[in-house]
Amino acid sequence: MEVRTDTYLWAIRMYKSRTLASEAIKNGKVKLDGENFKPAHVVKIGERYSMTISTLKKIIEVTALIDKRQGFEVAKQHYTDHSPEPEKKDIQPSAFFVTVRRDRGTGRPTKKDRRDQEDFGAA
Repeated sequence: MEVRTDTYLWAIRMYKSRTLASEAIKNGKVKLDGENFKPAHVVKIGERYSMTISTLKKIIEVTALIDKRQGFEVAKQHYTDHSPEPEKKDIQPSAFFVTVRRDRGTGRPTKKDRRDQEDFGAA
């Protein structure tokens, strides 16, 4: 059985449509052993594809051929994932939020109150 690369990547659920898979290959977001190739390339068992999907880097090795899209559990049996672990990003607070207690019934803060709160938070 011969399977095009764009069809294979669609069938193993890396892309939502064959068109998206084809465009990713044409734009160089999918590499075959570090090289660019055409979407019509015939997939062979043992080939390694590295791809960038949004911010995720994936490296897959073909273990079996599939040309029809099936469930995730079935699709997962047709490739081996060699992707590196995603990096955990340390979330730094961009600003410190100051909570100011106001007496009940004093109404909304005035412009001066808001400016004072902002000055207090910036210091």
